[in-house]
Amino acid sequence: MTAVVVDVIAETPLWVALPGAEELAERAAAAAVAAAGVPVLTGAEISVMLADDGRLRELNREWRGQDKPTNVLSFPAVPPERLATSPLLGDIAVAYETARREAEAEGKALADHLVHLIVHGTLHLLGHDHLDSAEAERMEALEIRVLAGLGIVDPYGDAPLDEAGPAIRMARTP
Repeated sequence: MTAVVVDVIAETPLWVALPGAEELAERAAAAAVAAAGVPVLTGAEISVMLADDGRLRELNREWRGQDKPTNVLSFPAVPPERLATSPLLGDIAVAYETARREAEAEGKALADHLVHLIVHGTLHLLGHDHLDSAEAERMEALEIRVLAGLGIVDPYGDAPLDEAGPAIRMARTP
């Protein structure tokens, strides 16, 4: 397993409703890095901010031009070809209210949904994407494999790609 450092900060007290959220985020990010097969520098850092809808709305507006909250945003620190030498992999931010609403609507435990969002965001930091169907299939298969290793069932189930659950968003730094 590649040793990455995952720094998690709960920016809002809303996350106290999910005991162990910080540890879940750490475990999810580390598992995604280990399973992705992308060489990264030992000790490379991922920062995770457990925030609220207001903060994600600000970030989404600033970085993606969309004035609305979203569930997760990823900000890669370097392009994929520089991951093996970079001490920083990037930042992930998750919105509590949106994640909670999605989990409830889909009949999932919030803990499992948080882990899925962190895995998804981490894979974006590592250069994975879902801009076309082939990319989406590869990324979803990797997510499913990582989540299974963490004891979480397939979050996509039998849904077709275009109906495969919440709109998970990514922002790239300029």
